[in-house]
Amino acid sequence: MFNKVLIANRGEIAIRVMRACRELDVQSVAVYSDADKYSLFAKFADEAYSIGESSPSKSYLNIDKIIEVAEKSGADAIHPGYGFLAENSRLGKECEKHGIKLIGPSGSVIESMGDKITSKKLMRSAGIPVIPGTDKGISDIDEAVEIAESIGYPVIVKASAGGGGIGMRTVYEKDELVRAIESTQSVAASAFGNSTVFIEKYLEEPRHIEFQIMADEYGNTIHVADRECSIQRRHQKLIEEAPSPIMTEDLRERMGSAAVKAAESINYANAGTVEFLYSNGDFYFLEMNTRIQVEHPITEIVTGIDLVQEQLKIASGKELSCSQKDISVTGHAIECRINAENPLKDFSPNSGKITGYRSPGGHGVRVDSGVYMNYSIPTFYDSMISKLIVWDRTRTAAIDRMKRALSEYVILGVKTTIPFHKAMMRSADFRAGKLNTHFVDEHHKGITEEMEKVVIEDKERWNRLKSTFLPQKKVAAITTAVGSYMNNVQIQQKEK
Repeated sequence: MFNKVLIANRGEIAIRVMRACRELDVQSVAVYSDADKYSLFAKFADEAYSIGESSPSKSYLNIDKIIEVAEKSGADAIHPGYGFLAENSRLGKECEKHGIKLIGPSGSVIESMGDKITSKKLMRSAGIPVIPGTDKGISDIDEAVEIAESIGYPVIVKASAGGGGIGMRTVYEKDELVRAIESTQSVAASAFGNSTVFIEKYLEEPRHIEFQIMADEYGNTIHVADRECSIQRRHQKLIEEAPSPIMTEDLRERMGSAAVKAAESINYANAGTVEFLYSNGDFYFLEMNTRIQVEHPITEIVTGIDLVQEQLKIASGKELSCSQKDISVTGHAIECRINAENPLKDFSPNSGKITGYRSPGGHGVRVDSGVYMNYSIPTFYDSMISKLIVWDRTRTAAIDRMKRALSEYVILGVKTTIPFHKAMMRSADFRAGKLNTHFVDEHHKGITEEMEKVVIEDKERWNRLKSTFLPQKKVAAITTAVGSYMNNVQIQQKEK
């Protein structure tokens, strides 16, 4: 096992990795930007080092600086978390050059799966179902029109090097196609430095179902069951659950086997996720994420497997601690992403200072968070405050537990997505499991009306709770008084 691991990330995922390290008796090293100087994760680590300015390009994306800190601190491995450098093949190459182990797959695997066109070709050759579409970048508009008509409208235009739905355009007729291609090319060039785009068939009401993959360096590959991630806005996930409400043993066997086959076909090692779109009884490969996912806790809860510890063990040269026959699903888990966004204003970012904070608890409730009261949420990074995760024996019971947990969650000072999640837990169609990736858009009016009711209810309830939060001036006064008292005690001890 490693002696010391540097976490090249921030926020709740940095703390999550540090917890796994601590349970394995491994020292953890944090790196932080100027904006994160007073962050919880920097204080939580065994060691912490400043790596530069607040801009990600000058801190969390600065590979040279991160390698420098790894060598300075004596870290023998780097965990990239998710986002930032998690799917950057150069980080792996630099780690190898400096004798540091990257906790993740090889750089060549990251490259092959990071490009959507390449990954689709590889999956098709491995016999994995792939959505009909082009197997190369679009450069000729006439060819694009011919392909779109052969597939049949609607089609979707995607950036080959992209992720998170950035630049995607859905096209319903020929006249829209040229504008969509030009728009996606422009966004792709700006966001990813690669303007290559491709076309594939647009599925009208698909469900987004993914399988967690774990593989060691000895050829052992398993899937750790499924998750449903259909509740999205602008292709960004908002709510995830495990297992999928439509999952049967037969479907899990077929989709899980395809996910394992996909991983084995590229000699995958460590944690990964194979994502599928499911429609009308058929499923199609969407993409493979070569990292730990934001939503990994719900898989941990229903299977009892610590996925981050497994990552560390695999990277240190150990075999998988379980086989496919050991994997079973117990109960149902749901995760709500609590972001500093205003869901009543199209989920616009709402950074600022948290003036009141109380997280929920009780049986079957887990909160993965990196914030605290009086913490100021930076404007430079993702708006996630925390992940609220619940478990119960059935899906209905888990939804009811999430409703209860959300009612206990108090975050003052910034707008959050809590009203959205409360509205979703009340939705009859959500409770019935009638999901697809367009659910939020299709139910926009009803969700908005319910959120407006929630905001009024919360305002009344939170007004009653305000007295339980000490005013900032009083907090400062108490802190000063305590510091003065401790200084006096130390002086008296020295005099004695």
